[in-house]
Amino acid sequence: MQAGEARRTIAVAGAGYWGRNLVRNFDALGALRYVYDRDAEVRSRLVEAHPEARPAHAYSDILSDPEVEGVAIASPASTHADLVREALLAGKDVFVEKPLALSERDGRELVELAEARGRILMVGHLLWYHPAVIELKRLISEGTLGRLQYIYSNRLNMGKLRREENVLWSFAPHDVSVILGLLGDIPETVQAHGGNFLHHRIADTTVTLLDFASGVRAHIFVSWLHPFKEQKMVVVGDRCMAVFDDTAPWPDKLSLYPHSVEWDGAVPVAKKADVTRVALEEGEPLRAECAHFIECIRTRATPRTDGAEGLRVLGVLNACERALEDGRGVRVVTEQPDHFVHETAVVDAGVSIGRGTKIWHFSHVLGQSTVGEGCSIGQNVVIGPKVHIGSGCKIQNNVSVYEGVTLEDDVFCGPSMVFTNVVNPRANVSRKDEFRKTLVRRGATIGANATIVCGHTLGEYCFIGAGAVVTADVPAHALMVGNPARRIGWMSTRGERLGEDLTCPVTGARYRETPAGLVEITE
Repeated sequence: MQAGEARRTIAVAGAGYWGRNLVRNFDALGALRYVYDRDAEVRSRLVEAHPEARPAHAYSDILSDPEVEGVAIASPASTHADLVREALLAGKDVFVEKPLALSERDGRELVELAEARGRILMVGHLLWYHPAVIELKRLISEGTLGRLQYIYSNRLNMGKLRREENVLWSFAPHDVSVILGLLGDIPETVQAHGGNFLHHRIADTTVTLLDFASGVRAHIFVSWLHPFKEQKMVVVGDRCMAVFDDTAPWPDKLSLYPHSVEWDGAVPVAKKADVTRVALEEGEPLRAECAHFIECIRTRATPRTDGAEGLRVLGVLNACERALEDGRGVRVVTEQPDHFVHETAVVDAGVSIGRGTKIWHFSHVLGQSTVGEGCSIGQNVVIGPKVHIGSGCKIQNNVSVYEGVTLEDDVFCGPSMVFTNVVNPRANVSRKDEFRKTLVRRGATIGANATIVCGHTLGEYCFIGAGAVVTADVPAHALMVGNPARRIGWMSTRGERLGEDLTCPVTGARYRETPAGLVEITE
């Protein structure tokens, strides 16, 4: 969304050390309506700097204004749960800085409340809006790094010292969020060790170790007692290594090291290669994050860092806190998801998966996609980005559902069938702005190896024969075969071919023809 398209419908609650940055960015996007902070001097100073905004003298002033669509909360972590809950109950969409809450019980309640009220709940895991992290995720997903082996992250500074939370809760949520998102998994066990130097009950430095079932290990080193600022993540794969250095200039923020290990008999030998700098589009991550919240309000899309993602991070942080206190390894116990994702499948951040859905081997669901309830996603399936799959759909092996395709409920996609989203693709010509939409209506069946040329609608309960090539809109209940596909008959809702009397031979249901296809006659 361009800044000029935004309406001033966002209220920022908490305008201190970090909240003032939210104020600045929402104002720059043309969306800032209110600034609220308990400190009247802070309120007046920020409103003076941002005259388009209004001061709110109480949190209730924000919640009672029907013009306020979204509330951005940047208050102390201990207040998050209560402020988010009040905003959701008032019918507002919510962006809350990390962490979502301090307890998993509160976090789970907020996620369920947002779902029940149909509200957006987005958590401020800022790095998922950083061009370097987005590109790093893409490189991992396409296999550039090979099989991941090890990740480590340093977040160090001589910076703001806190008393309401330790350095684990202040610094590490960003790194936990990125590591979970890059791996598409949560760790089985964690260990944590720290040092309390300025206050005997508050850790100033922690080292956290995470062990994943895949064999990947990660460690996170955070400290606010460090002589210089360092924000660096290293991802080691068996083909290539990546370094994300957020303190480096933009041309050097993301680098690839295609080093390898060769074997001389039983002796490993390091083979170094030249570093490659990854070109990135420069942009302030916080501006992108604020714009994403506005866009989610407008389109009702699931945020890239939604409440469910925030809850996963919260569960790992609480396990790390227990490990820090107990001085021993802790098994990460989180609420079992109401869907199944095979360990080889990848589900990006910001994806919504419905209850009872199963996603099988080597499949990948890309960001901002939605998969409904009770779906079966077969092996080597790619969905997204920004794709909506309805409930009860079955997508068999080797199918790609690209951006621009929408499947309504109960759609069947046979093995290796093909959707296109550009009419005249060329490898050397970018046509992402020419994607054409394809809509597959409820109950449609698409046979194995069929091709659906983009820009068309497949009617309800139509049946596309194996190998057919659809080049035009398909009527409801039509039976289509051939290249180009032509109608040779009609199919019932049950999937039975109809005779001349247009009566289902199994159920006895009767149909009649209309310009849009068949409709069932109800008496």
